[in-house]
Amino acid sequence: MSTRSVLFSLSAALAVITLTACAPHAPPAASTTSRIPGADRDEHGCIGSAGYRWCGRTQRCERPWELASAKGVENTAKAIDTYCAAPADASPPG
Repeated sequence: MSTRSVLFSLSAALAVITLTACAPHAPPAASTTSRIPGADRDEHGCIGSAGYRWCGRTQRCERPWELASAKGVENTAKAIDTYCAAPADASPPG
C-alpha cells in the first residue's frame, strides 16, 4: 500500500469519526403515558403528581396538607401517615 493511499484512508476515517461525533443525538423517546397529565395514577387511582395519596382511614385520595387542615392533624409526614393508617372507624385525633 502506498503512502498516499494510507493517508487518504486515514483522512477518510478521521472525517467519518468527526462528522459522526458532531451529529445531534435525538433524546430518548418518552413513553406516551408519561407525557399525559394525570397518567401517574397509583393502584387506588390517586394522582401523585397532583399531590394526592391514598388514605386508608378516609378511603379516599387525599392531599396531605388539605387533610391536615380539615381534620386538625399536624401537617407532618409522620402525623399524616399515622392518621391514614388508622382504621376508617377510628375516633378523630384528640
